[in-house]
Amino acid sequence: MNQSPHLIAALALGDAVTEADVRLLRREVLADGMVTREQAEALCALDAAGNEKCDAWTDLFVEAITDHVVWQARPTGVVTRDKAEWLLARADEAQTPTRLAALVNILAEAHQAPVWFVGAVRARAATWPGLEKLTGRIAA
Repeated sequence: MNQSPHLIAALALGDAVTEADVRLLRREVLADGMVTREQAEALCALDAAGNEKCDAWTDLFVEAITDHVVWQARPTGVVTRDKAEWLLARADEAQTPTRLAALVNILAEAHQAPVWFVGAVRARAATWPGLEKLTGRIAA
């Protein structure tokens, strides 16, 4: 049985997600190349936790959520309606810069996505709270 959702939940209780924590998550969550829905949900809960997160957290989160949504089901590269709805619900429940980064990355990597999903991401990006923090990180 995969214990990574429990590990992720435990990290949400701490004061910070450190570089060492991200390395551990990479070994436990991304090592086998498969991010389950349970793991993705746990990562979203960790993202919403009020603890500090190192810069490496964003990269891990974006990679894991993109893998889960875009690359792990056949046909690969396709964002289905169900996945798009799940992703937007997760984004709306905690509008973090990390989640916006995941949305944008998924649009960049997907070969096909529902037109309404593309419009929904654009609409959210126009008014996303904390966007200045994300653009500052990208410009750096």
